Amino acid sequence: MAARGFLQIAQGRRVALNGVEWTIDDIHGQHGRLVLVDDDGRAETRSFRWLINHADLRLLPTSESGCPSPVARQPRTLADLTKDQLERARLRAAHVLEVETGFREGHPARALQGEPRPAYDPGRTTLTQRRYAKAAEIGAMPRPEAVRCGLQHLSYRTLVRLSGLAGNSLLLACADGRWTRRRSGHRSITKEVREAIFAVKAECGERARLSLAARHRLMHQYMSERFPTFPTEKIPSRWTFATVWEEWFGPDGARPRYGRTADAAAEAGVSGRMVIHRPGQVLVLDSTPMPVKLRETVFGDAITSTLTLALDLYTHGLPAFRLTLQSDTSVDIAMLLRDVMLPLPMRDGWGEDMEWPYAGVPAEVIAEFTGHRVAALPFFAPETVTTDHGGPYKNHDVVEAEREIGCRILPARVLRQTDKYAVERQFLTIQTMLFEHLLGFTGGDVADRGADPERDASLTLAQAEHIIATWIVQIWQNRKLGEYAPSWGPGEDHSPNTLFAAAMEQGGFDLDFPEPSFYYKVLRKHHVKIHPRRGVKILGLWYHHPVLDEPRFQQPSARGGKHTGKWVVRSDRRDRRQVFFQDPADHETWHILRWRGLPPEGEIPAFSDATADALLTRVKANNVRIHSESELLEHLLGILGSVTPVDQWPSQAKKKAGKKRRVAQAREITRAQAAAADRPAAPAIADEQAPAEMPAAWAEHARTIDHAVDADRRRRREEALADVKPVAPVTLREALNRRPMFRLPPPEDLEADTPVREDDT
Repeated sequence: MAARGFLQIAQGRRVALNGVEWTIDDIHGQHGRLVLVDDDGRAETRSFRWLINHADLRLLPTSESGCPSPVARQPRTLADLTKDQLERARLRAAHVLEVETGFREGHPARALQGEPRPAYDPGRTTLTQRRYAKAAEIGAMPRPEAVRCGLQHLSYRTLVRLSGLAGNSLLLACADGRWTRRRSGHRSITKEVREAIFAVKAECGERARLSLAARHRLMHQYMSERFPTFPTEKIPSRWTFATVWEEWFGPDGARPRYGRTADAAAEAGVSGRMVIHRPGQVLVLDSTPMPVKLRETVFGDAITSTLTLALDLYTHGLPAFRLTLQSDTSVDIAMLLRDVMLPLPMRDGWGEDMEWPYAGVPAEVIAEFTGHRVAALPFFAPETVTTDHGGPYKNHDVVEAEREIGCRILPARVLRQTDKYAVERQFLTIQTMLFEHLLGFTGGDVADRGADPERDASLTLAQAEHIIATWIVQIWQNRKLGEYAPSWGPGEDHSPNTLFAAAMEQGGFDLDFPEPSFYYKVLRKHHVKIHPRRGVKILGLWYHHPVLDEPRFQQPSARGGKHTGKWVVRSDRRDRRQVFFQDPADHETWHILRWRGLPPEGEIPAFSDATADALLTRVKANNVRIHSESELLEHLLGILGSVTPVDQWPSQAKKKAGKKRRVAQAREITRAQAAAADRPAAPAIADEQAPAEMPAAWAEHARTIDHAVDADRRRRREEALADVKPVAPVTLREALNRRPMFRLPPPEDLEADTPVREDDT
């Protein structure tokens, strides 16, 4: 019988009911019943209707004895066919429908011109006559045409087999099975070759990047050493190896260093994809030079500015941005994080369509909290901040700001654009949608730059900031998102604003504004002492305020720990004219300490760290100042170093001189050997023998040995005569007076017994 998707149920077929396996032991078709037997031998009689309508019926695959079970695969569909294959299947199905109904479209209502043809008229012919007529027609068709349409095998038996099918089932039956046959894999990949490929993969993970040819040779080496009897001609070729490598391990485009870190992360269990499901869950920060030349003032010179964006990964909205001259600083990044948490005020020229529109929180409530009308730009407290490894993002001031907010810091991996792909793409989007239309656009490359973008620059820094803010609020926040649709609505159309509104409906909205003192808390800290009548010294400049003259600040601070007795003063590196001091009695009160060198307010413009450093360098260049003991010690060390450096100390000169001499000697010998090897061999003269000449290095070495031997002999003689008093030899006159010169010596036997008197003459 047929049941559930035209699957055959016969005697001996196994089924699963509620997870329990049963075998159809017997079928009583006349009664509409069958007998089911489980593995324990328990039998039950059920009706066909009960079995077919069972809520948890699963037909188990049959396995013939002696034949392996086929590899399971998903059923094929019309989507697996190409356009040409689908047309050829439809042509075959048209011939089958013409045999069954007399019309190629399968119904009289869709009859084509001249249909039905006499040989296929259902009113005059039988089904068998039409089948034989179609087989004769196909047999009379030219062979190339029949082969092209795939009708060369359309016989009477084929038409009988295809009868009863319609729709997609008929098209799939008419499609050639070879078009969608199961992939058989690569027959040349045996278990030995598979082992070699995985061994090469493991080896490549520890080595430097290898080419495909090198990996293929490593596989040959592994096969020859581990399987010496394996035929060399059966080892897969380089192209088969490349295909298998890509199928098993992917395109392999990652660099080995990053591949090893990814594998280590997977082993540690930290791999996987993070799903962003609410605004503020991940905030990505990045900076890039703005591709538009600007002017600081209307009549100023053309300058290059830096654009810093904050992108919310859930809504792909831009809650905040910063436009700074030249490069941004850590203070700018900290202030950008504060802007993400603050609502954007409405500006001049913005209409009602750009005002806060989100349902659930009326605009009047937001305006009551902030004291001004709020623009249609989301604001929230970020939970995780992802940045690159630039200097401003790694600064401890930014880290302190992120800790003050309460968010986690998640730096992107080095040279991994995929960690910040969304904000990197956002820069290109702003360029194509806005920057390309502005005067002074420099392009993405020097070769694409205009003739004179500095001359075309007409926007000031303030005007450019206003244009970018207007574009974000009015255009980008309402632009339809394509592939960035949320997971809960993949087929719906959304914009950053609608996604934020949907998130408000799902999880609510938290009106959490940063404190007014947040600005001071993210500034750079300095632990200093308060000097009477002078104030505090911050980075070489003195700052003062009348509050510092109070008696409570004349004593050391009550702070303990590492900075015991010191006071905390904060400075903004963008403006060094003043610093900020928190009152210890009232933490909400901050005193502004002005630089002592400033005239009244408004007469000196702001200056940054660079200007202050240049000022201090100019002052130090005069060399008219009081030197401390440590500074005098530095000068003394410089004088001693110029007269008697450490290398010339007697204790150091001997050691260093001996080492230098040995190194020089070895270097000379090596150079001489290399030169001798490089020189061509000169012909020897048989009659004349050249005197052997000792090399200069060996001659010096021989003299050194002679001096050492003489010194050792002298030392031993001195030690032997240490207790003997030296006697001066007699003079020549005294020697002559003791013995006459012309007197013959006595015989040898008498010389010892006969004394010689001095008066004998």
